Amino acid sequence: MPRYEYRCRTCGDTFELSRPMAESSDPAACPSGHEDTVKLLSTVAVGGSASAPAPAPRAGGGGGGCCGGGCCG
Repeated sequence: MPRYEYRCRTCGDTFELSRPMAESSDPAACPSGHEDTVKLLSTVAVGGSASAPAPAPRAGGGGGGCCGGGCCG
């Protein structure tokens, strides 16, 4: 069952709940009993090894996106 992280707007505590995906947006009371909580966006870390190296960046910043596209000054 997935775990979701929430933060209480009243006391500032963060906590996790295991619940079905269908209930991920349902209200969640903090362990201190406060009802004003918000679900946090969690990052997922995936381990493993790559089978091929990442391509080298092109000279002149001609790649796409911000990382290599020249939009970050």
